[in-house]
Amino acid sequence: MTALKMLREIRNKMLLKTDWWVLPDRTPTQSQLDYRKALRDLPANFPNVALNENGDLTGVTWPEKPE
Repeated sequence: MTALKMLREIRNKMLLKTDWWVLPDRTPTQSQLDYRKALRDLPANFPNVALNENGDLTGVTWPEKPE
């Protein structure tokens, strides 16, 4: 698996966990919207993402999930 593919898979799982924030019967906070946008922007914002010798991602800073 490539580093970008792994980043996208992790990112997509993180987005799925927050999908309920943007359901039609909810009003997300601005920090929730900002978090989701930061996740969607990840691949473009970290062009030097790589896998280390253990297969872990390096070169990426994950956004902090709001409460």
